[in-house]
Amino acid sequence: MSRGTQKHGKPFIVPQPIRKDGAGGPDRGPRDVMRDLQNPDMLVPPSTDNGLLPNLRMSFSDTHMQLNHGGWSREITVRDLPIATTLAGVNMSLTPGGVRELHWHQQSEWAYMILGTARITSVDQNGRNFIADVGPGDLWFFPKGVPHSIQGLDEGCEFLLVFDDGAFSDLNTLSISDWFAHTPPDVLSLNFGVSEAAFEGMPAEQVYIFQDQVPGSLASQEVQSPYGTVPLSFKHRLLAQTPIITPGGSVRIVDSSNFPISTTVAAALVEIKPGGMRELHWHPNADEWQYYLTGQGRMTVFGGNGIARTFDYRAGDVGYVPVAMGHYIQNTGKDTLWFLEIFRSDRFEDISLNQWMALTPRELVRDNLNASAELLNALRKQKWPVV
Repeated sequence: MSRGTQKHGKPFIVPQPIRKDGAGGPDRGPRDVMRDLQNPDMLVPPSTDNGLLPNLRMSFSDTHMQLNHGGWSREITVRDLPIATTLAGVNMSLTPGGVRELHWHQQSEWAYMILGTARITSVDQNGRNFIADVGPGDLWFFPKGVPHSIQGLDEGCEFLLVFDDGAFSDLNTLSISDWFAHTPPDVLSLNFGVSEAAFEGMPAEQVYIFQDQVPGSLASQEVQSPYGTVPLSFKHRLLAQTPIITPGGSVRIVDSSNFPISTTVAAALVEIKPGGMRELHWHPNADEWQYYLTGQGRMTVFGGNGIARTFDYRAGDVGYVPVAMGHYIQNTGKDTLWFLEIFRSDRFEDISLNQWMALTPRELVRDNLNASAELLNALRKQKWPVV
């Protein structure tokens, strides 16, 4: 270790790639010290790390920011995180009154409200409509092809969008303004039964996000459909769920069993208290796409054949774990760590290493691992997602 100086004049320790057992040596060449401080387990990997796993971390802070009047967006797709083939994510913010225009996708859209409030609207294939307000911790899900919109309310909003295709890009969606701009006026006139003059002043290209007035109350914007409203709600209040509580934190699981419309995306909202850990586990049915909401942590992923790699995560980062690979997430900070586990599946599934061992004949576990009586006596038949 050596000392450096931050801009405000306070000294800090410059980390060096030297493990406590003496492996490694000082790095005296050009380097990004601030990045090394954020990634201590990449600069000095645990001695148990071995072999090569692809990169399993990407930060929204390292992506392109799309700025519009009315809000902004940025995305992480396979272009940014090549291993993430099953899901893509978009971080978006809308100002008060800002609108993500009327549009639809070839992929399903799952969303988590981070802060603020928004109004969402939609119409399904049978002409049944849906208009609702969403706030922090709320979810929405729009199946592929179902048109919808999002608008920031009094305080604006920020949210995470997740799409069930890693190659998805939010800048390549199907938008109403884009379609109008690329349809001949005489065709529009025939379709809507009005003169061509009625379409003068339409946008010449996709609007994407635009600034509008804050809408009135839900009641003031109610539109009665002769076909009624959608039979399955597109909204779910995740924070209203009773969590699974353990000494180390809590977990709220949402999939098609309690949010029926969400048939292609399942998720868990995980809380890990300081000193806690998301237990050693794996998911047998899908890759895991993670979004870190608060705090900081580290994750080691075990890929079999003696391969394991450790990554550090902070708020705003995305993590990824290929299907069935063993892993854990440890809170390495002083504050509570909150993150989302998200899967391209209609159901959430995980297998606990602890529970598996506890429900296997004791003698078999003992002889397989040369396990101590202390370990065998501590095994739990009940799953504790956070320990």
